[in-house]
Amino acid sequence: MVELSVLEAAVQDCSQSCDETIDNVFNIIGAFDVPRFIFSTERKKFVPISMTNHPVPKLCGQSRDKAELFRERYTILQQRTHRHELFTPPVIGSAPDEGRNKFQLKTVEALLGSTAKVGEVIVLGMITQLKEVFLLFPHSCSFLFSCLCFGLYTESCFVLAEGWYEDSVFHINAFGFPPTEPSSFTRAYYGNINFFGGPSSTAVKASAKLKQLEEENEDAMFVIVSDVWLDRVEVLEKIQTMFSGYSAMPPTCFIFCGNFSSAPYGRHQLRTLKESFKALADLICEYPSIHKSSRFVYNVRSSISEFRQRVPFSVFTTNPCRVQYCSQEMVVIREDLVNKMCRNCVRLPSSNLDIPSHFVKTILSQGHLTPLPLYVCPVHWPYDYALRVYPVPDVIVFADKYDPFNVCNTDCLCINPGSFSRSGFSFKVYYPSNRTVEDSKLQGL
Repeated sequence: MVELSVLEAAVQDCSQSCDETIDNVFNIIGAFDVPRFIFSTERKKFVPISMTNHPVPKLCGQSRDKAELFRERYTILQQRTHRHELFTPPVIGSAPDEGRNKFQLKTVEALLGSTAKVGEVIVLGMITQLKEVFLLFPHSCSFLFSCLCFGLYTESCFVLAEGWYEDSVFHINAFGFPPTEPSSFTRAYYGNINFFGGPSSTAVKASAKLKQLEEENEDAMFVIVSDVWLDRVEVLEKIQTMFSGYSAMPPTCFIFCGNFSSAPYGRHQLRTLKESFKALADLICEYPSIHKSSRFVYNVRSSISEFRQRVPFSVFTTNPCRVQYCSQEMVVIREDLVNKMCRNCVRLPSSNLDIPSHFVKTILSQGHLTPLPLYVCPVHWPYDYALRVYPVPDVIVFADKYDPFNVCNTDCLCINPGSFSRSGFSFKVYYPSNRTVEDSKLQGL
């Protein structure tokens, strides 16, 4: 028997949680506000850091934080690969042919304990460079490089290597990236855990009300602009033209990404930067509809108090940052990742030079925004988890200097608006209701 008071309390809690979810329609999550979850190999699930013996992250990490960085990257990819249909064991009583199409993922420890030859071995490992050998490839590099079919392979990338093990040597025939996994598959396995962050206690994907609100608001749009050089007069003129065009129907949000100065940042540019943001605030205030209705997001940490007083709906956040709108999750980063990945690639793909597709495939396969060596792209070791893209978000904005592109992979829409100041004042407009992207450009105005 269940008492009436217990039922009333349960109904009240459910109604409060629904009201709380519907109120949190739009949220900005900084890198230091992203929740950290650790995969427990014993429980086979992700647990919050508060339920583990891990210390609270600090900006200046220790040596164990660096080791934990790579261990967590490996563990996430390993559990995801084990769940893929190619690596799951066949069902009892299934046809014999079904078992032939299955593979078994082995660990290095299992191979080291074997004295006989082991054929058709698949191992998950990281590409690295040691002083003794180059990239730990025991075979001809020309043969191995011919196997780099799809993606940008760099040091610190994790790959699935296929070959055989004999006489304490792992002979590699070919390798490729770990398989990706749509967000719906991940959430079906782990439930409504809020990996993304924000005030909601559960994942916003589980909210039917937010999903309905998202679909009904067809006029919602996000204007995404990168390389907004506010110290250039022509850039401010184009922004004014943009505001004039959108004043009749203000966008939901303007996402302005750096660099905000054409010159390198320094102590001499600080005053110029403040004056530039003051000029931007003047432009915004000229259009009351945009000033009252639109939100403004800047991926620069140093907040300018005068600007926020004049433009209340403005957020100065970290790089990268996360944007949650209704049931959709968006990650925004400005790091020129495409150029860095290409410069540090072991070998560029020869058959298909569609660099954006290779780049997006690499990022989603690695489940990380910067799968590069730490000497190329340094990160704060204790906060490496803030760079994860697992589960896969709905949208990732790479505000790179590279040419604009839109690539959809694993139900994730990856957008690069291109450099606003360098590419003829081009930008992107994203419509959440139907998940479409509009290529825009201010030309001849």
